[in-house]
Amino acid sequence: MTETVQLALLAVLQGLTEFLPVSSSGHLILPAALLGWQDQGLAFDVAVHVGSLLAVVIYFRSDLKIMAADWFLSFRGQHTEYSRLSWLVILGTIPAGLAGLIFNDFIEVNLRSSEVIAFATIGFGVLLGLADYLGKRSQTIELLSWRGALYIGIAQALALIPGTSRSGITITMALALGFTRTAAARFSFLLSIPLIMLSGGYKSLELIGQSNVDWGLLLMGVVVSAVTAGLCIHWFLKLVDRIGMMPFVIYRLLLGGLILIII
Repeated sequence: MTETVQLALLAVLQGLTEFLPVSSSGHLILPAALLGWQDQGLAFDVAVHVGSLLAVVIYFRSDLKIMAADWFLSFRGQHTEYSRLSWLVILGTIPAGLAGLIFNDFIEVNLRSSEVIAFATIGFGVLLGLADYLGKRSQTIELLSWRGALYIGIAQALALIPGTSRSGITITMALALGFTRTAAARFSFLLSIPLIMLSGGYKSLELIGQSNVDWGLLLMGVVVSAVTAGLCIHWFLKLVDRIGMMPFVIYRLLLGGLILIII
């Protein structure tokens, strides 16, 4: 299998797993374990994150345009539903941003094992199932409080543990707080934007001074990841209320078990 095909498949995996409540870490270690693929490299990792970011920004472009405009107006005392949502997204981003700065090195050294990824994939998958089953699923995103946004933000910080799934843990917390599946998913996706920007920016700093970058492959990674992620967001929001979280819970249990067996 050529390097181009391998990287295209990894870009598809990144685009799907960035927003589905499954473990991206779990999916990205399986090709290396099963097929002996080499690490895709930091530059490609940044490229597929840029693709995911483009997808969510394009999908929510209308909301984001209003949120940005109303956020600036809020400094002049003009508060709206959208300016409030902007502040809630900012609040929800702070815990993960701080946790990343404080614990990133520790996590890289101590929690990147296959066993951690497998058990996190299974354990947080079970929590997702419980939150979906026990949650009231009655509140809309307009009813999200400052405290609720902070709780979801703290949950997002747990996604630094490989195998947790950023979208999975934030949706889990939102469901546990009583939000509908669609509301939980929408806030989770909006919350991903600043975090992907921060993560991508941090990784981009590490690229400074590197040479021999294949810009063609990087562009391919951006496009494939963006298209895949965009389709994923669209269909997930369209179907989530109908299918619920149980298919993803079962999938996570199977994925975690497979990792334990293979690795």
